[in-house]
Amino acid sequence: MLGKLLIRYLGRYRWLLAGVLVFQFASAMASLYLPRLNADIIDNGVARGDTGYIWSRGVMMLVIALGQIVASVIATLCAARAAMATGRDIRRDVFEKVSGFSEREVSRFGPGTLITRNTNDVQQVQMLAMMGATMLVTAPLLAIGGIIMALQQDVGLSWLIGVAVPLLLVIAGVIISRMVPLFRVFQVRLDNVNRIMREQLTGVRVVRAFVREPIEEERFRGANTDIMIVGRKVGSLFVLMFPLAMLVLNVTVVGVIWFGGIQVDEGSVQIGTLFAFMQYVGQILMGVLMATFMTIMIPRAAVSADRIGEVLGSADALTRPADPVTTFPTPGSVEFDDVAFTYPGADAPVLEGISFRAEPGETVAVVGSTGAGKTTLVSLLPRLFDVTGGAVRVAGVDVREADLDGLWGGIGYVPQRAFLFTGTVASNLRFGREEATDDELWHALEIAQGRDFVSEMEGGLDARIAQGGTNVSGGQRQRLAIARAIVRRPDILVFDDSFSALDLATDARLRQALWRELPAVTKIVVAQRISTVTGADRIVVLDDGRMAGVGTHAELLETNETYREIVQSQLGVDA
Repeated sequence: MLGKLLIRYLGRYRWLLAGVLVFQFASAMASLYLPRLNADIIDNGVARGDTGYIWSRGVMMLVIALGQIVASVIATLCAARAAMATGRDIRRDVFEKVSGFSEREVSRFGPGTLITRNTNDVQQVQMLAMMGATMLVTAPLLAIGGIIMALQQDVGLSWLIGVAVPLLLVIAGVIISRMVPLFRVFQVRLDNVNRIMREQLTGVRVVRAFVREPIEEERFRGANTDIMIVGRKVGSLFVLMFPLAMLVLNVTVVGVIWFGGIQVDEGSVQIGTLFAFMQYVGQILMGVLMATFMTIMIPRAAVSADRIGEVLGSADALTRPADPVTTFPTPGSVEFDDVAFTYPGADAPVLEGISFRAEPGETVAVVGSTGAGKTTLVSLLPRLFDVTGGAVRVAGVDVREADLDGLWGGIGYVPQRAFLFTGTVASNLRFGREEATDDELWHALEIAQGRDFVSEMEGGLDARIAQGGTNVSGGQRQRLAIARAIVRRPDILVFDDSFSALDLATDARLRQALWRELPAVTKIVVAQRISTVTGADRIVVLDDGRMAGVGTHAELLETNETYREIVQSQLGVDA
């Protein structure tokens, strides 16, 4: 997967990669040529006392060294731009993929691991792209070119290279083989730390209400310790690599000096040649070390690439139709035709045999006990899930065949848990429609019974909203979410228990304003309070995922036992 990911994304910046190859090649060639010049100066300049020769060759070495620096800088800049752009592209595609996930995919992966995959995992691949691009040419050229140049200097000492290089490769292979499983465990435990941290931040009120701080701290400490233990093992192996490599390098240099000194003493090798051979040995081992460092990075990047690939390669539960319907003949109409729905892995359907219709402008309420399937039912309208049986039609079109943008554009959805984004009141309301004017925002707030408290906030429409809307109350958050849906100007408004945080008086005023100001908009209302739904044109009663009845409040009181029990439990009406 790592190779496919790099080819797919890094390959987009082939011109930058070409620049890296050219300049790294120039830098490596300069590195290989400098020891030869150094040997030439010692053997032909210093030995003969030819100062002019020394100066001319010294200037040449200086020019080549400066050129090597310039080439290395340019190559690094090109590699950095290509790697950073690759990381940006991967993060963008992962974000877009996750944004299109249904609730099913989000639940399967988990929010914590999705965040880790789009941050830490992408960073690992990005680092490998950066280091790989910079070392792609340098490492093999230094190793292979150094061997060739060393053989040209002195074949007799080459057996030292034949011992040192395989020994380094064996050391690297053993260490890397032990690192790969540790990297996999490390990423999983990093997911656990992120998950626990996210849970504690999201549920901080619950934690404090139940005085669970010590327990949650201990839970986080355990996850943190687990990742520390794995990280320490990885670090121990990582730091072990370089002392062993330096040991091999230094022993090899000592061997060159020892055996090379004997040859110099015998007069078979010149001192400059010996120094050049030593430099080439250093370059060879440095090339092997660079390649080894790359191979150490590859396992972790490969694990991260696999995790990214799981997200990018996951099949969408909600597939876009090949030939989507873009014309909606009856805007505002809703029809459930013998609908059934079963969650993946569930033994029994959560909805079965649901059939009813809402005409444009009508209000249809959905009531039932906890767990009856009310939220699941309304989640089928905007295709948060796909039905497993029957059909859901919006504006006369099966939602599975409709153009998704057109479908979502006609529905204003207010979820059970109102969520606001970091920004201002205006930016949250314009989340429904960016071109909405301030007057339209105030009008929507007035319908949602939120004008008064927004007017009192510092800045009014420009008042700051904290992440998740934590700086406003639950009721204010719900009214802002309702106003956001109204600003959208939808044909259908779906309220999933969206009035639960409102007092009875505010609830009544809000419903009256909705009915009065938006008479042509179809309203699907899920509610727990019977007082919220008594004025609906039609009430659908759910019982354990099945329709227990449908009709007006008065009709159901007379004919439906399940509805009478709900009413009696809340209003004390004698059914």
